[in-house]
Amino acid sequence: MKRRDLIKKLEAAGYRLDRKGDHAIYEKTGNRPVQVPNHREINENTAKAILKAAGIE
Repeated sequence: MKRRDLIKKLEAAGYRLDRKGDHAIYEKTGNRPVQVPNHREINENTAKAILKAAGIE
């Protein structure tokens, strides 16, 4: 999955960028923050785990 597609899904669910470093941290009030690696392509299993941790899908 492309990183920008994953970020679009997170932002559509109400997550906002908190800070950037080796990973971008996205936060949403009332939910745990999720980390998104800074790669153009993110492994499908990693993307699914990020979405699951965010409560999406």
